Amino acid sequence: MGNDKRDDMKTRAVLFHELGGPEVLTVEETVLPAPGPGELRVRVEAIGLNRAEALFRSGGYYYQPTLPGSRLGYEAAGVVEEVGEGVTAYAPGDPVMAAANFDFGVHGVYAERVVLREEYLVPRPTGVDAVAGAAAWLAYSTAYGGMVEAGGLRPGAHVVITGASSGVGTAAIQTALRIGAVPIAATRGAAKSARLLALGAPHVVATDEQDLVAEVRRITGGEGADVVFDAVGGPGFARLGGALRPEGTAVLYGWLDERPAEVPMQWPLTVRGYANGAVVRSAEGRARMAGFIGSGLRDGSLAPVVAETFEGLEALPAAHRLMESNTHTGKIVVRV
Repeated sequence: MGNDKRDDMKTRAVLFHELGGPEVLTVEETVLPAPGPGELRVRVEAIGLNRAEALFRSGGYYYQPTLPGSRLGYEAAGVVEEVGEGVTAYAPGDPVMAAANFDFGVHGVYAERVVLREEYLVPRPTGVDAVAGAAAWLAYSTAYGGMVEAGGLRPGAHVVITGASSGVGTAAIQTALRIGAVPIAATRGAAKSARLLALGAPHVVATDEQDLVAEVRRITGGEGADVVFDAVGGPGFARLGGALRPEGTAVLYGWLDERPAEVPMQWPLTVRGYANGAVVRSAEGRARMAGFIGSGLRDGSLAPVVAETFEGLEALPAAHRLMESNTHTGKIVVRV
């Protein structure tokens, strides 16, 4: 149970007052209200960065920030400090992860402490440290939801994973392996191929040097893959249809290419647009994902790939610059 008397407090948080590059992010002292009914106060230990946050900061996301004074941040791991009236699933001291199912312009977790609704959190498995927790939820939930729930990926099936060196891409490789599928990881340059092979990807295609469709056909004995899991979109999405078997499924979950996506014409096939928020907004969806991710983190079959760890909220602009450089493999984490 929470305390009878709750007082507002102050905390440090990252805000931005105009659209722009990483330099618009500023650390400021803000008022943190006491948790109300159904809410919790969480002490943030680590923050995981996501491409969506760079898009939001610069005005390219599918919804816009309310300026000035927008918050930022989808993903964090921390510890519950205080619970509001009616909260029964968590108690002070419980380790948690943000479920990334909220408007991060309002509830952004780039902060030392945040107040979030109960449904905006999921348990962090015992023994999973804050850095791994901050790097886990969104990447693995997107990979599981997009490939398994939307794409119907099954054991023995082949899946083409584009943008494979990203946080979601590396999570998708591990997720596919965990369910017994065969990932074909696509990345632009050969420099990242060795890292992806070391992660356990049985097949890696460097698309700057190799023809992805031809390589997938070769790997699958001419049959084509069962699923394509694509982060890029744009006109190149249509070409990915050539890598699919008849009646395969192409799942588009990102738009790194901001041009309109073109639909593959290798009919019959299924095209799915996957939005992670649609799944994690339901208690049932969060429970399925938490079960899959939690068990994988505990047994080690899911192990977040952390490209680099920064220290302190003031490091967030530098962390954003690294994210936008596209030179990293895996997730970028900021310890608070």
